[in-house]
Amino acid sequence: MKTSYSSFLILLSLVVGLAACRVGRNYERPPVALPQQFGNVAPSDSSIASIEWKQFFTDPALQQLIDSAITGNYDLQLAVKRVASAQEYLKQAKVAWLPAFTANASANTNFPSKNSFTGLNLSLNKLGDHLEDFNLGVSMSWEIDIWGKIRRQKEAALATYLQTYEGQHAVQTGLVAAVANSYFNLLMLDKQLDIARKNVQLSDTIVKMIRLQKAAGEVTELGVQQAISQQQTAELLVPQLEQGIAIQENALRILMGELPAAITRTGKLSDFHVADSLPTGIPAAMISRRPDVRASEMGLVAANAQVGAAQGNMYPSLTITGSGGVNAFKASTWFNLPASLFGTVAGGITQPIFQRRALKTQLEVAKIQREQAVIQFKQTALNAIGEVSDALVKLDKVRTQQEIAIRQVSTSQLAVQQAQQLFRSGMANYLEVITAQGRSLQAELSQADIDRQRLSAMVDLYRSLGGGWK
Repeated sequence: MKTSYSSFLILLSLVVGLAACRVGRNYERPPVALPQQFGNVAPSDSSIASIEWKQFFTDPALQQLIDSAITGNYDLQLAVKRVASAQEYLKQAKVAWLPAFTANASANTNFPSKNSFTGLNLSLNKLGDHLEDFNLGVSMSWEIDIWGKIRRQKEAALATYLQTYEGQHAVQTGLVAAVANSYFNLLMLDKQLDIARKNVQLSDTIVKMIRLQKAAGEVTELGVQQAISQQQTAELLVPQLEQGIAIQENALRILMGELPAAITRTGKLSDFHVADSLPTGIPAAMISRRPDVRASEMGLVAANAQVGAAQGNMYPSLTITGSGGVNAFKASTWFNLPASLFGTVAGGITQPIFQRRALKTQLEVAKIQREQAVIQFKQTALNAIGEVSDALVKLDKVRTQQEIAIRQVSTSQLAVQQAQQLFRSGMANYLEVITAQGRSLQAELSQADIDRQRLSAMVDLYRSLGGGWK
């Protein structure tokens, strides 16, 4: 008894000692080159990315569209299912260190040859002409995680789950930005359609005015035809813009997982304004907040853990097995306890020797995949920095364009009025009136597009900083 107890203590000490030799290395974030600030924007503690999307986009119609998209978008639903799948694998990994139990029940009858050794024994012992065996038992197998291989597998499963979780957030940030940009594009098309219709009415007035001048003999039929051509140019824009509006509405419905239909909206493009200063925080905080960067890092954590698990496969594995139950060669005595009870316990150490380089290959491939994950993480972080910088440049330069466009529209509208007055007084010809009207139309259409571009740049900055998943 003392010998068995001493052996057990020795074995336990050996297991504890080996368990301290954990395979693989703990994860450390690789160094990533980050700027101190984004461009010329002074670093700040706050960032618009920390604002919930319902607070960032305050328009009720836009909020309803985004909320419907988050609920019905199929890409986001697929991302949710990927999270659920990874969660199930994580549950499995959490109990991987527990022993596995298998229940079995069997009953068989054997009729040996009477001329066989078994048959002769049956005859001599008057045991009949057949053998019966009835077995009911439970077997157990338990691999002791002495190298930490199972713990590394659990670590990899957890990182994979977090990767899909962050991936879901990344899909949502992209979805929120797509809906907002589509909505602003729709409002731009509404404004351009309104501009086109007003220009059709203005063109009709100019055509009538030039026809009066022709009746008075002051202009030729050529002037009338050119005025009509300018009117038709404005008229042509109307169905083109109506087509664009319908297509944009359908695209928004598809984003929401709904059938194509019209979109209800009450706001106008002029109702939305972009603040002159949008806090961006610091690049290091953005790396830790942006979902796609975090998902890439979780992929690296999983790849690092897989290296440890592959390394553990090359080391000896300690397995404890056992089985027990009831066994009898007659059904009548099968559950005759305790006579029919049986039990076995065994322990063994298995050391892979020659596996045709399979284990070595798995380890080397796992190391390469970890290096790939490092590169991918750095690339994702760099792309994120670039997207933020691009959005800031767009905000700055589009604001300058917006100021110029406002002045250009004002100038072109004044030019139309002056050209009409001069034409009526005979101090300008019809070409000057038509040219002024055409330039005014293009200036107003361009201004609407620039207003939309600045709103889109704001949305891109919000998304690129990691906003939209809260």
